Amino acid sequence: MKNSMIRLFSGLVLLFVFTVASAQETDPVILKVAGENISKSEFLNVYQKNNVNGEVIDRKSLEEYMELYINFRLKVKEAEQLGLDTMRSFIDELAGYRKQLAQPYLIDEGMNKSLLQEAYNRKTEDIRASHILIKVDRNAPAADTLAAYKRIMLIRKRIMKGEDFGKLAMENSDDLSANDRTIENRKIKGNRGDLGYFTVFDMVYPFESGAYNTPMGEVSMPVRSDFGYHLIKVTDRKPALGRVQVAHILLRIPPDAKASDSTAVAAKAMEAYNKVISGEDFARVAEQYSDDKSTASKGGVLPWFGANKMIPEFIKEVSAIKNINDVAKPFSSNFGWHIVKLVDRKEIGSYEDNLSDLKQSLTRNDRAKKSEEALLNRIRKEYKFSQNQKALNAFYNVVTDTIFSGGWKIEQAAGLKKKMMTIGSRTFNQQDFAQYLFKNQRKRNKEDIRVYVNSMFTTFVNENCLAYEDSRLESKYPEFKSLVKEYRDGILLFELTDRKIWSKAVKDSTGLEAYYNNHKNSYMWDQRLDATIYTFTTTDDKILSEARKSILKGITDNELLGMINTDSTSVLSIDRRKFLKGDNALIDEIDWKPGMATETATKDKVTMIMVNEVVKPEIKKLNEARGIITADYQNYLEQEWIKELRSKYPYEVNREVLSAIK
Repeated sequence: MKNSMIRLFSGLVLLFVFTVASAQETDPVILKVAGENISKSEFLNVYQKNNVNGEVIDRKSLEEYMELYINFRLKVKEAEQLGLDTMRSFIDELAGYRKQLAQPYLIDEGMNKSLLQEAYNRKTEDIRASHILIKVDRNAPAADTLAAYKRIMLIRKRIMKGEDFGKLAMENSDDLSANDRTIENRKIKGNRGDLGYFTVFDMVYPFESGAYNTPMGEVSMPVRSDFGYHLIKVTDRKPALGRVQVAHILLRIPPDAKASDSTAVAAKAMEAYNKVISGEDFARVAEQYSDDKSTASKGGVLPWFGANKMIPEFIKEVSAIKNINDVAKPFSSNFGWHIVKLVDRKEIGSYEDNLSDLKQSLTRNDRAKKSEEALLNRIRKEYKFSQNQKALNAFYNVVTDTIFSGGWKIEQAAGLKKKMMTIGSRTFNQQDFAQYLFKNQRKRNKEDIRVYVNSMFTTFVNENCLAYEDSRLESKYPEFKSLVKEYRDGILLFELTDRKIWSKAVKDSTGLEAYYNNHKNSYMWDQRLDATIYTFTTTDDKILSEARKSILKGITDNELLGMINTDSTSVLSIDRRKFLKGDNALIDEIDWKPGMATETATKDKVTMIMVNEVVKPEIKKLNEARGIITADYQNYLEQEWIKELRSKYPYEVNREVLSAIK
């Protein structure tokens, strides 16, 4: 809300578009305010960016806008004179907005588009794959990494010679799910490396890419992720399931079941299936047969899911169902026998349909590193980045294992003062990097010093490259500079206007009352009707007759309510107030004359109206019109404030330049 108001105030009444005669002409000063020169292009830019209707300017409108723009610049100048632009709250708020505004400039647009298209293409296909994992830490020494690579390559050779992938996964994979295991006294059957179906964003990006780039039935070369090395075997590829909702019936097979038991469960599943296809309600059959008690009472309906949320046998069968309300034949899994009915399906949709979600997922996914890498490469090239490897090597001897417990002392690098890297006009020496190491040390697992120092230096380089690019955005992109200035001026204007106008008008009760007393004749009620509406939710003649007589005798509202309504019944409600034309349809229809009006009755309700008085036009009390009076008082305060500013600060319009605008 405040964001929008800031931009609204910074734009003022931005309604017009202007055409500049030639891009080659000079940019003359069109306005001077308290020593600040406002150029013609700056003045025009505000209109050109905000005039969405493309209205043609006329001379009168141009003059009117210039007056508004003068007021705007005077208010900003006053905020600066009061030091609002030096307040910590202002500096922090502007920095927050600038950070948001800078984000589109700190990405590689080409790489982003490529990643988004790649993600959509992958989203249209579900993959089923198995893997073998050999763990190795992403910061492991080169020797450990090489050993892990050699080990997984030996396993791949065995697979290529014909050995069973699943068997080798059980024997070698560091993914514990490959083998049978017991968790909380519950036996879980190993998956032999089978990960089931998945789609884009379900796996870490290197693994996802390895899977999508491997043909069905083949085994990938080792794929490196933060977890280690993977061998990936793609066992199925199919059009994307999208998101579906199904109803199911589950018939469990006991853990210690014999062959005869399994056969009996299969027969029972077929019996349930036959009932469904013969026309019996699926929900009733689910309630009668299903062993999934959490859904049996709900017709067997499961929550919406995608390809990665169910066992592969389930996904495969659901994917094969073509039409809504079709039911798949019974199929088995490790859980038992299943009967599935397709309730609803949400297709993937077009690229444009998915673009917003893809962008959000991209920012949260590790593939965003590719976009950052592309940006960093461009920055290094553009600003002629260079580094001194020997200066980095010196840290291998001064950084000790104490850094992994947060106890490394910067004094250990006191003798290191050589230049380490240069980007553009900025140079960083060894002490800059030493300070970075000192400030960012924390308790962590020990690792090879060389690996740690190299990793930290890479991060140090990347952060400073991005910071350097960020520091140059205003000089590289005039539209960014203009936008930041717009937010700056908007924040100042918002804060000062709140102090001088909005909050003051609300809090200054004395000033508000004085303004009201001087302008009270501007706040008049039209003619009103003082009337009482009696609404009875009964047609009982005895009750209505008694009430009618009492009203004509002048009984008070409270006495009448006490007489008609009892503890057991409440049939009467009363509404007495002063009505304007248009407030109430019944009041509008009756004659505005004192006395009892004609009653209206429906099947179960009777309405009586007593006209008490026709009230002549009169002045509204302050509390009766506080909202509009406060708004008018705010306008009055602003007008007085503008008079004060115009007398306080000098300003001058270059009429010749203004008149030349076409």
